[in-house]
Amino acid sequence: MEFGVQSVKLWPPSQNTRLMLIDRMTTNLVTPSIWSRKYGLLGQKEARRMPRKLESEAFATANQHFEKETDGDGSSAVQLYAKESSRLMIEVIKRGPAVKHDGQLDLLDKIIESDGTVFDISNDPRKLIDAGDAEKLLKRLTEPGNKYRKICFSNTSFGRDAAHVAEPILLSLKDKLTEVDLSDFIAGREEEEALEVMSIFSSALKGGNLRYLNLSNNALGEKGIRAFEALLRSQHNLEELYLMNDGISAEATVAVYELIPSTEKLKVLHFYNNMTGDEGAIAISRMVKASPLLEDFRCSSTRIGSEGGVALAEALGTCTHLKKLDLVDNMFGVESGLALSKILSAFSNLSEIYLSYLNFEDEGSTAIANALKESAPLLEVLEMAGNDITEKAAPALAACIASKQFLVKLNLADNELKDEGAILISKALEVGHARLHEIDLSTNLIRRAGARCLAQAVVAKPRLKLLNINGNYISDEGIDEVKDIFKNFPDTLAPLDDNDPEGEDYDDENDEQCRDNDELEFKLKGLDIKHEE
Repeated sequence: MEFGVQSVKLWPPSQNTRLMLIDRMTTNLVTPSIWSRKYGLLGQKEARRMPRKLESEAFATANQHFEKETDGDGSSAVQLYAKESSRLMIEVIKRGPAVKHDGQLDLLDKIIESDGTVFDISNDPRKLIDAGDAEKLLKRLTEPGNKYRKICFSNTSFGRDAAHVAEPILLSLKDKLTEVDLSDFIAGREEEEALEVMSIFSSALKGGNLRYLNLSNNALGEKGIRAFEALLRSQHNLEELYLMNDGISAEATVAVYELIPSTEKLKVLHFYNNMTGDEGAIAISRMVKASPLLEDFRCSSTRIGSEGGVALAEALGTCTHLKKLDLVDNMFGVESGLALSKILSAFSNLSEIYLSYLNFEDEGSTAIANALKESAPLLEVLEMAGNDITEKAAPALAACIASKQFLVKLNLADNELKDEGAILISKALEVGHARLHEIDLSTNLIRRAGARCLAQAVVAKPRLKLLNINGNYISDEGIDEVKDIFKNFPDTLAPLDDNDPEGEDYDDENDEQCRDNDELEFKLKGLDIKHEE
């Protein structure tokens, strides 16, 4: 029998590889060297901004080379990629800091180079631009035959005159555009002018067939949402919508629901840091219910209470494709937790769930843990910090955690698990969990016994990057034990400087058992935590 030889393609590099190169270039640009002593050291802002642009240029050059040699394994493209990155970086260093006589970066430095389909002017520093600036910045968008499909005007504040310059350009492009980012594009403008700018952009982009729309960080309110009425009403195929940090009240949320004609294709909806409240949550729930393809839903820090939380939970039950759910920092309470637990079984593809600071308490948290145990087999992130969880809910949490062998991050900080809960969680983590990167059980009333068990359970995990048990009641002897357990991996243990060795008295009758390491571990030995293979 003959076996075929599988060729290994070295090109293109993974996204992680590209990000690692950017980080390395950033470090090189801010580190003193013989070059910087001769030509000057780049400022922090420029050094953070420039590597991404340089890497993008190097990637484009290497990719063109690879496309001409499609039969190769990509090794020559990789070599060219590294060579070009180095060459471009040295050129930047030789050029010296890009600071003009007035201390400002050149306006065109705001443009981030891309493969020719993305036009992005979001680079630091934020700048209020006028008509002349807009003509200079947007000139490339007027070039015949351009292939721009995505535009990002974030971090650039457009005034009335600049908006009028952009208007005909956007009109000429709108039928080609698939992604538009107008986040943080009116900062520093008076309300009247800001609303006019939004209306100009809205009218210019009206009728386009957008897949992605980002209107975040604009302090929109209901007036701002309605200023975008023409654009929103014309969108029937949106897949991603971002309305974060926009000061959106209940009335503004209702306006969003009324103006967008269809969310049938919506996959991402982010509603972070607004003033939504329960009434607004009802409107959001209607949008969610009309979004059967939703995969990523974020509705965190939105002042939603129990009524709105229950409504959202019920609506989410129709989103069977959900992969990421973030409801952090609301006032849901136990009833919302129970409602959410009833629909979690629908999420077989769920990979990340963020349920911190929702006041679920033991009852709601136990219900959610039990529901998750029977669903979401590929869960990678589980966060339930700050929910007033005590050791009473620990058995359910531990059983859930034991079943999640793909877990990468676990955050149960700011609860009251004590030693009993910490040891149960430790036993749940002992077997498997080879992908685990981060565990946070800080501020949980944990003493020496729990800290030691946690350290022993996770120290040998091959991918561990962080164990955080700071802010607890670990004795000096316990801290020494934990540090000794991590003596070969000191960088993976978070600081213990907020720990209180004296601690506070547990106000329960089992305090002496929690203090005594051997007695507590004996007490917990009989508890059965099953691990899925």
